[in-house]
Amino acid sequence: MNAQLAFQYVARFFIILALSVAAVWLISEVGIRLQDENAARAPTTIELVIPEGTAARVAAGEDAPEIPAEMSFVLGDTLVLRNEDTVPHTLGPLYAPAKGSASMRLNQADHFALACSFSTTQYLGLNVRPPTTLSTRLLGIAFAAPPTAAILFVYSLIVFPIRTATSANAVVGKSG
Repeated sequence: MNAQLAFQYVARFFIILALSVAAVWLISEVGIRLQDENAARAPTTIELVIPEGTAARVAAGEDAPEIPAEMSFVLGDTLVLRNEDTVPHTLGPLYAPAKGSASMRLNQADHFALACSFSTTQYLGLNVRPPTTLSTRLLGIAFAAPPTAAILFVYSLIVFPIRTATSANAVVGKSG
């Protein structure tokens, strides 16, 4: 294999690698944006409000429409349970007196099902995830782009083979 032919292979591979990095980054970002939970943020305080009359609704077998069955958090978030009802409510270890509040910092990434008094199912799901940081995104691209480039490189050689000077002359000679 001569130097010019080797250069063509290497140049094609690096062009495909650059295109693969761009494509993997774009697909990754679209996936992050389409997720319901926004894990690409810094920890913050999230408030869950128990509206007045919730205890009566639960006793009647109805859920308060403002209260979700499951919530998603980033590791380090603080959940504040604000009780606007006239009776006290609990959520796992939290006790929120009537017209009062309680809070807890979410320091463990996991999926929790906490017992609660403000839902007919008697539990609330908490999904705590590590935040999606720039280093997490770059690591994902570093793992996905090289195999993508390798596959596309092989396909490119099948679909658009690199022609050597002798094979190009042979094609010209046959058509003439």
